[in-house]
Order: sequence, then structure tokens, then C-alpha cells
Amino acid sequence: MAENKKPQAPKKPKFNPYWISGALLIALIAFQVFGSSDTNDNKKITPIEFFQTLKSGEIDHFDIIKNTGYVKVYLTDDAAKLKKHAKSVSTGFSLASTKMPNYIFQYGDLSNFEDKYTQIIDDNNLTTEYDNNREENILADILISVLPFLLLIGIWLFIMKRMSGGAGGGAGGQIFNIGKSKAKLFDENTKVKTTFKDVAGLEGAKEEVQEIVDFLKNPEKYTSLGGKIPKGALLVGPPGTGKTLLAKAVAGEAKVPFFSLSGSDFVEMFVGVGASRVRDLFKQAKEKSPAIIFIDEIDAIGRARGKNAMSGSNDERENTLNQLLTEMDGFGTNTNVIVLAATNRADVLDKALMRAGRFDRQIHVDLPNLTERRAIFDVHLRPLKKVEGLDLDFLAKQTPGFSGADIANLCNEAALIAARNNKKAVDKQDFLDAVDRVIGGLEKRSHLFSVEEKKTIAYHEAGHATVSWFLEHADPLVKVTIVPRGRSLGAAWYLPQEAYITRTSKFLDEICVTMGGRAAEKIIFNEISTGALSDLENVTKKAKAMVMIYGLNEKVGNITYYDPAGESGFVKPYSESTAELIDNEIKNIVETEYTRALELLTSKRDVLEKLANRLMEREVIFKDDLEEILGKRPFDTIEDKPSQKLVSENKEEKKEEE
Repeated sequence: MAENKKPQAPKKPKFNPYWISGALLIALIAFQVFGSSDTNDNKKITPIEFFQTLKSGEIDHFDIIKNTGYVKVYLTDDAAKLKKHAKSVSTGFSLASTKMPNYIFQYGDLSNFEDKYTQIIDDNNLTTEYDNNREENILADILISVLPFLLLIGIWLFIMKRMSGGAGGGAGGQIFNIGKSKAKLFDENTKVKTTFKDVAGLEGAKEEVQEIVDFLKNPEKYTSLGGKIPKGALLVGPPGTGKTLLAKAVAGEAKVPFFSLSGSDFVEMFVGVGASRVRDLFKQAKEKSPAIIFIDEIDAIGRARGKNAMSGSNDERENTLNQLLTEMDGFGTNTNVIVLAATNRADVLDKALMRAGRFDRQIHVDLPNLTERRAIFDVHLRPLKKVEGLDLDFLAKQTPGFSGADIANLCNEAALIAARNNKKAVDKQDFLDAVDRVIGGLEKRSHLFSVEEKKTIAYHEAGHATVSWFLEHADPLVKVTIVPRGRSLGAAWYLPQEAYITRTSKFLDEICVTMGGRAAEKIIFNEISTGALSDLENVTKKAKAMVMIYGLNEKVGNITYYDPAGESGFVKPYSESTAELIDNEIKNIVETEYTRALELLTSKRDVLEKLANRLMEREVIFKDDLEEILGKRPFDTIEDKPSQKLVSENKEEKKEEE
């Protein structure tokens, strides 16, 4: 049998010196309340009642308190025993040592009052005594004079306590601990559920990071061969690719202390706080070495120095960066502390921060490919109730260009759509609807269009579809719709092929397809509308990239004006004549492809009209309908798959003036 444990006695509260102050304050208030009980409503009388009582000779004496405007009335002993004065006798407890008055009243005008009571005393030959004096309450005066100062001191202490991170011991418990590090510590006492099993699609990055963890666990394995433990690793990649998730997995896998914080945690309104927090962070890490420091969004403090001319040389952010550089590669830093950092803006980081010796490794975390997307789907589908036999390969093929965060959002949207339709499990159609929801936005069937507007939108989208069907380098078309979704009034959906390079012919065909909507409007209605706004934005962006970034224009030549770090500032890196040439070539590319689309649609006007009529009839058509009307596409090598990427929209919107 288990022994019966005796109930533990409740812990007695620790003595607090503030208790004495509170007790004194309560005593003062009680004294004022009980000591001034002579203003009880039962003792208040009117001046007329006072004069009547004075005439009867029942008043022994009375005091006129000039500074308060009151008169205190004291009855004779015989009068106090009368029944009519029973309420005037004090029976309660009073802290005051003097005799309490029987009655009290306000006399009003002092001169009139004096004339009245002197006349009554003289006419009735009374021996009633009276006195004129001032009543002083020393404790009340002290309390009134000191209380505002006590209140201000209390507010000041409260504000300082909040600024320093609250009361208590340790870092942040004192007023001047604002320079302490805000890093969150993960050690053997902290349970971190994320492991490398939860990170899918980042095999190369996981190997690099896992090796860093192994460095700290078994340093002799590497140092015995003369190798040195790397000082830092920088995770670089687009947003949502899993950089922070990878760091969380390191915290879950590593058996060493792990300090996690954001780059913005070093930024403060006080001068010198950022550098102080950097020093304190590395001091704590060295005391617990071997350890790992993870700085998320390091570009908040790691931007290139000297770029902001407005702030001068004494920039607080630059001082913080200088301290970080010193801590990572200064004298006496031969400790087992590794710094992990993540950013999606590696192009703006300072060169001194990027060099070997500080961040020895740069781990690129790119968007996942087909195989990696399948692994990511496998992770995010674990908590979902899905139908049996759900094809993960099919889902991975429908999501080219999706990041890990996009896939997580897609799985969540699919579950919400299934729940909205009262399903017991998530099926393939829910994922397809979720793809349309994530890319195109919420479907808006409540929009009411006139017959003319619906016809215009149908011919616009049919123009996109027809041009793309007969161009070799255009992406395979899988669905066309005139149902409003998000900000678009209609859309043509494509399934782009995954490629790492793009040729000039691919750019030109895509621009021609995008201009097909406006070309169809011109051919059918002999006028154009504002519905091609997004198309114009798209083609202008692509044509500008061809001329200014990728060097795909013959007249401009093999030169690029791409400036990822923004070093050129407000100064153009080319002359005015070159700027005019660039503008002309961009316009020439767009207009040439627009003319090409006009010629193609003119020759295919019969199928264009058939496709537009089918769209107005059904609102959504798929690849089978396109093959029935347009014939088999000779360039299409991809199987019939539902839609996934919106590359042309029909928007009815106006540009806002900046």
C-alpha cells in the first residue's frame, strides 16, 4: 500500500515592506472618517432651530468655525437628557479625544448671524458662551499635501517596472535591464515537438543543418582531423519555403541550448540598446556552450552599412550590426557557439556579414520541385481526415510554384471546403476547389452582369484560349471561366511546365497569349475595354524584363540593369538616349505581339465565336470542350489535368493615383 502523505501546510505569505505603508494609509483614512463624524446628518440642524434652542436656554456654549462656515453646538447636561435631543448624543466609536458637538449647522452670512445671536442672548439674559476660532486638521493637511507626490512616485515606479520587463529577479527584473537579450532559450527542460521528420522537401538543407548539430554533439570527430567547427550558417530563400521551420527542427533535434529571437528584437528606441543586447546574447550563449543562436529575419539589422545618408554615420542599426560582426569574428571567440540566421533578402545584407568566418555556409532553401511537393503534402495531410487512395502525385502536379506554406494553406482550405459541404472526409475535388480558391480568390456568383458585359468577357477569355491553343511555347490550357473570382471577372487557367530557364520564344508567346483577350475584343466589337488592365500589367512586366534584366533584346544588347541591392538609388545606370531606346523596345515588343494575336484570331474567327458562345452557355469549360471546338492541340504533351494557375485576368478596375 502506498503511504498516506500528510497534507502540506499552506505556505505563509512572505513579509512585504509595502504592507506597513498600506496599514498606515488605512489608519489615516480611518482616522479622518471616524474623527470627523461630527458631520453626521442626524446632528445637522437649521439656523432657525438653533435660535429657538438658544432662546430656551438649552445651549451650554457654541463654537463658530470661521474657516469652514460651520457652528458647533453643545447642549447643557440637562437638555441633552431630553427626549427631543436624543439623536444629538453620540453613541458610536470616535477616535477624537475631545467632546463631540450635539449639533452642527452652517451659519451663512457671519455678520447677520452675529447680530442675531447677540440680540437673543441680551434679550433673554442668557449665560451661553460662544467662541470664534479656526479648526485645523494636521493629519488631513499632511495627507493632502503628500498624497499627490506619493501618487506620482507610484506611477513612475510602475512605468519603470513595465519598461524593464516586470518585477522579479534575473534579467529584466531591474530598471536598467532593458539592454538584456530577449532571446527565448530552448534547452533540455523545454519540450520542442518539431523534428526533422516534420520538415519535408528540404533534404539538402537538412543535411547541412544536421551536420552542424552533429558538430556540437561530437566536436572531436571533426577537430581530430584538424577541422574547425563552422561559426555560422545563413538560410536563404523565398518566403514560405521553410527556413524558420528548419530552425525549429534544429531546436527539437539538438541536445544543446538553443537561443531563438528575431532581428527586430535588437531594435529599440534607446541608443546603445541593440549593441548591448547582442553582447548579452553572446555572453549567455558562451556560458552555456556548446550552443546555437538562431536569428530570424536578420536583414532587420544586417542591411548594408552606409546606404542611408539621412541618418548619418552614427546610425543605431549600424552600431548593432558592428557589435554582431565583432561577436561573430572577434578576438577570443573560440567557443562552441554557432549562429543560424534566416532571410529572404540576402541581396541587401552587408558584405562583411556574408563573408566566410562569420557565415561559413549559405544554405539556399528554394521552392520545392515535384518530388519535394509530394513529400510536403504527405506531412500536411497527416492530421486531415481524407478519403482512401488520395493521389499525392496528382496533387503535387497541380501545384507548381507553390511553397511549403502555400501547400499548408491549401490543405487547410481543402478541409474547410469539405466541412462546408458536410463531407466526412476530404477528397480530390476539395483540393482542386482549394487550388482555385488560393490562386484566384473567392468565387463570386452573386455578381450580375448585363448581356453585353457577359458577352465581352466571354470573347475576351475565348481570345486568350484560342491564341494559346495554336502557339507552341504557350502553357497548356486546362480551363476557361467567366465566373468572377477574387478581383477578376473571368480567367483562363494554365498548367505551366516546370523549367529553370526561359527562352525568347517562350516570352514572346506568353505576351501574345496575354494580348489575345484585347485582340478578340478589337476584332468582334471593333473597340476595346478596361477589362485588360491586368493583361497590360503582365505584358509590360515581361517585356521590361526581357529588355532590362535578361538581355533578350537585340537593339539594347547583352546588358542588364538589374540592381537587386538597390545600390544605384535614384540615379539611372544608363543615359537618356538609352532610356528612350528601352521605352521604344518595350513598346515595340508588346505591339508586335498584339498584332500577331490580331492576325491569328482573324484567321480563327469561326472557332473563336464558337468558343465564346459555349462560354456564355456554360460559364466554365474544360479541355474536352476546347478539343471539341479547336481540335487536338499538336503541342500538348501533358495529360488532362484540372486548373491550377491563373495567368490572365479580366479586371474592371481603375488605377489609383499615388
